[in-house]
Amino acid sequence: MIKESCQLVEHGYINRRDFLKISGIAGLGLATCPIGAPLAEAVKFDRKLYKVSRSRIGMGAIVSMTVFDPSRDRAEEAMSIAFEEIERLAKLMSRYDPSTPVAQLNRDGFLKEAPPELLFLIKKSMHYHQISNDLFDITVKPLLDLFVKSYRDPKKALPSEQKITELLELVDAELIYLNGKTIEFKKDGMGITLDGIAKGFIVDKAAEKLMLKGVNHGLINAGGDIRTIGDKGNNKPWKIVIEDPLKNKDYPDMVAITNRSIATSGNYEVFFDQEKIFHHIVNPKTGSSPLINASVSVQAPTAMEADALSTTLFILDPVRGTRLIDSLPCFQSLIVTRNRKKIKSSRWQGIRI
Repeated sequence: MIKESCQLVEHGYINRRDFLKISGIAGLGLATCPIGAPLAEAVKFDRKLYKVSRSRIGMGAIVSMTVFDPSRDRAEEAMSIAFEEIERLAKLMSRYDPSTPVAQLNRDGFLKEAPPELLFLIKKSMHYHQISNDLFDITVKPLLDLFVKSYRDPKKALPSEQKITELLELVDAELIYLNGKTIEFKKDGMGITLDGIAKGFIVDKAAEKLMLKGVNHGLINAGGDIRTIGDKGNNKPWKIVIEDPLKNKDYPDMVAITNRSIATSGNYEVFFDQEKIFHHIVNPKTGSSPLINASVSVQAPTAMEADALSTTLFILDPVRGTRLIDSLPCFQSLIVTRNRKKIKSSRWQGIRI
């Protein structure tokens, strides 16, 4: 359930999938770098702290970590453990690797002895399905597969309304049956994608590994799903710029966050067609991509919550989306519409760029 008390302080936000420039498509597990091949930097930040940064490719994104710590060796060890956790969980959640539990579930329609992390995420996904009036739905995979297949060859005909309508019969998170460690689909042909929630969850788990090793000042950025641990040191917050949906460096806002998370969903990330009508976010009730919003940023206590709610709000119209965020304690949102209008929730606080 959504947390009903503010356990963490300020929220923040940033853009999402820089890695798409490399891969051309979003999704968990498209690429990972070997554990021994990070892009690393370590410098003395002040008299007390080292600034240690590493970046790797994982979860279909560039994953960057920055830690400020008195011990350079401890920071590097903690980050190595956190990256190992990211790699472990990404292998569980990927729908592209045929050996993963998610791929097996999609292929067979059922999964016995499901990993606890997958069970947790599906239960959380069903929760967001309920509070969003069914708009957050992990069973949209058949529609995504249709769009990818149809637009892979521009000479082929566009998906027909009839075909979309047929596939909509397979889209409903309430058709997922959970019994102990078993997951089963109630209709043949169903499939799930965890792209709208798993990345944030994995970022949270990596942050837990850092904290268990004693890290008090850190930031993880997985292509725009961001989790901060404490501040940067010396009581200085992390400052994060909201991505410009048009990529013109006309940034909508900037936030200062401490011990919080932020995520952004945008229609600029992945398009299936040249006209930019169908993109990677799909309305599970209509089968089409929402076109009102250009980007949605959500600040939340955890990256998983920010991830799921930014996806949800992107599908909603700005008024309903903002109303939903205002009804939830400890959450904030900034919506940028296609005509560049900015709609902020009542608790959103930006700072001058």
